Amino acid sequence: PVGMYLNKYEWAGSQELGDCSIRIREAQLEFDDGTWECQVTASDFHTQDALTSLPIRLVVRVSPQRPRIEYNASQVLPGHNLTALHGEVAIIKCVSHYGNPPPVLKWFLDQNEITPSRRQTNSTELDNPRTWMAISVLELTISKENHGRTLRCVAVHESYSTKSSSIEVRLDVMYVPETRLVGIPTTDVEELKDSVAVRCMVNSNPRASVTWRREGQSVAASFQELLQFSPVVRQHAGLYTCHARNQAGESPPLRFHLDVKYPPKILSVGPDRLTTAPLFTSATFECIGEGNPQPTYQWLQRYPTPSDFIIERGRESKLHISNVTYDYQGEYVCKVTNIIGGTERTVQSEAIALQVVGAPQVLRHSIKPEIRVEKGENADLRVVVCADPRPRVMAWEWGSVRLEAGSVKGRFKVDDVTEEEREDCYSAALHILQAESVDSRAYYLAVENDKGKDKHAVLLHVNEPMQLSTLVSLAGGALAAFLLLICACIYAIKTEKCCFSRKGDFKPTDLDSEKLEIEKNSTGPGGIPADAIYTTTPRGGRGHHSPEAMKTPVLSTFSNHLT
Repeated sequence: PVGMYLNKYEWAGSQELGDCSIRIREAQLEFDDGTWECQVTASDFHTQDALTSLPIRLVVRVSPQRPRIEYNASQVLPGHNLTALHGEVAIIKCVSHYGNPPPVLKWFLDQNEITPSRRQTNSTELDNPRTWMAISVLELTISKENHGRTLRCVAVHESYSTKSSSIEVRLDVMYVPETRLVGIPTTDVEELKDSVAVRCMVNSNPRASVTWRREGQSVAASFQELLQFSPVVRQHAGLYTCHARNQAGESPPLRFHLDVKYPPKILSVGPDRLTTAPLFTSATFECIGEGNPQPTYQWLQRYPTPSDFIIERGRESKLHISNVTYDYQGEYVCKVTNIIGGTERTVQSEAIALQVVGAPQVLRHSIKPEIRVEKGENADLRVVVCADPRPRVMAWEWGSVRLEAGSVKGRFKVDDVTEEEREDCYSAALHILQAESVDSRAYYLAVENDKGKDKHAVLLHVNEPMQLSTLVSLAGGALAAFLLLICACIYAIKTEKCCFSRKGDFKPTDLDSEKLEIEKNSTGPGGIPADAIYTTTPRGGRGHHSPEAMKTPVLSTFSNHLT
């Protein structure tokens, strides 16, 4: 029982009127908090008329301490980071101590309220059972999208001056680095001309360390986000990989291939500056070059002519001549080409020479096999022959005649041997003055040196003009044929008119009588029935001819023409 004490417990009503209300001044938790009852004692021992009121709960409010946030059994100070890993479910507690009654705890992510999956628990404090400890547990799925957002726990209590108290922490979400490459070259990169700067852009928390590595090398190419070469050289070419690592893990590797282009360069050509090959043997040249992209090769032979005629002999690094002739004698260069940035880059080797030795050889492809002249004109027969050593014999032969160089016989003259612009090649010419029809024949050039000999024929045709009598005969024959053709046409026209003039005398009975007469004649002894004219019966496979077999064969010369 509580007695009445001035300035602490006082009667608040009139007892005479039965009002037993009590006023409690300066309520204190340790004395006043609890359940109160009003009791009236009995008037005497025998009547037993004592009364007791229903209990009433008096709560003395006590402001709770400021709430605090705990994660992984550690307190997170206000304004500090709550660090968690992306993808995990974080168990976060909000705890409020020493409040009476216990506060209501609420969660907010930025300005959005979050309803926890578990109910708030309240329990009395061990060291002060009249106060309460309130705990709210939040199960939050951590996402990197929440990085940097504010997580707030609010304790709502009437004893606070602002009716609530809160604590805020910053979500620090750790996640594996995400990388992308910026600045990968999209066009050709040329050595000593272009620069390369490729950046490995990293999105991560916490900050990641970046490492560039080149395939095949144990030493890192760079520890910076920016991989830079200025200028780029061919030694920089390779496959580069960007790795980014932090406490959350390592990013998937990103790769790019750096292809450094450089123009072609000839490393060697040979085997020697001068190669000597016997006639009709083989010879091989090799050109070794480098370049990126891989260069193409051309073997070019230059003929010593006023126009410096060039002929292509091969398109491979190695040139193999299986059958050496004097056509292959001369200077050769190797031309190496590639394309960088759409521009053709070319380099050409120094000239190497092929010297051919052997028997004489007439350059048959350079002369006409037949020469035609009119009667009375001069005929010039010219042949080019190559030989090393120099020919000691060069003569024209026909019939029983043989004329050596520098000789003259009647209308026939052979020039002295003259050297051609091509090395070891010579020109032999036979001149026939006022050619006659009897001069039409084959003329042979015979050439000989210490290694052997060669012989080649040139055919001469002398065209004789027609005589006047022959022309008159041909003209007369053509005129007679023309007159005969006119007469035939006139006769045909008259015959047609005669047939049409008999139309008026024709009768149908005439046709029947003529038909009957024909049938009689045809069925007589040895006659052939009329229908037999239109039917052929094969006998023993003879007498049968297909329409195709009756066609006149046509000779096609297209294939002959192509060959």
